[in-house]
Amino acid sequence: MTPPDAPPARSLLDDLLADLTAEGDQLWNAVAGLDEAAWRTPTPAEGWDVATSVGHLAWTDEVAVLAAHSLDGEAGKAAWDAVVLEAIGDPEGYVDACALDAGRLAPQALLARWGTARQALATALRELPEGQKMPWFGPPMSAASMATARFMETWAHALDVYEALGLGYEPTDRVRHVAHLGVRTRGYSFANRGLEPPTAEIHVALTAPSGELWTWGPEDAAQRVTGSAYAFCQLVTQRVHRADTDLVAVGDDADRWLDIAQAFAGPAGEGRAPQGGAA
Repeated sequence: MTPPDAPPARSLLDDLLADLTAEGDQLWNAVAGLDEAAWRTPTPAEGWDVATSVGHLAWTDEVAVLAAHSLDGEAGKAAWDAVVLEAIGDPEGYVDACALDAGRLAPQALLARWGTARQALATALRELPEGQKMPWFGPPMSAASMATARFMETWAHALDVYEALGLGYEPTDRVRHVAHLGVRTRGYSFANRGLEPPTAEIHVALTAPSGELWTWGPEDAAQRVTGSAYAFCQLVTQRVHRADTDLVAVGDDADRWLDIAQAFAGPAGEGRAPQGGAA
């Protein structure tokens, strides 16, 4: 029996939100002291500067909150429906346009907007009834799935910012959330390009930053992917070219997957150009 004074057990959502907060705090600390010129530093994402990257995170957190509140009543549903209609009106450019618009804010206003959105998102996800799924631009998402997606985007765009500013980044085992999402979206990576997803099982074995081995899929599967978890996470978020990673694929399906891996929603991107060395 649990002692009456014992703290409640942490849930998966608790862990996800704690890691999301930690990753967001790290990015926040990197940009909070920047002057206006530094906020306008171009990132490796074409057409996006540091401010655009943070603006995108703020806007997406806000939209995720609207999605969660769409379940609260007619007013919430109407607010979410308005976002969806805007997206339908410009499916290729809507996300970029919203990111660029948010990125035009003065630095302190942008930080304040992102800070408010971050807190509102955590509250909205904690308040979502267990088993309830919120609408999204793709399939409906549980609170845990949304927290995982927000972690992935925060982590990936933070990498762009750190690279733009010449800051070092030390990977942590928090990247497991990105790796898990990357594995789970294998079929989507094919379908999103109009390709038939392979049905063969694939065993994925990735070495975590801590040195731990993370695995997915049957160990006896003929198709296999091995290598660094950090490199895999960079690849599935299109932050590195496959040629610049240590990832190894065995089997045609595994090989094709690494060429088109995509853990994020939206049109298939071109990815990054090869730099000439393994990550």
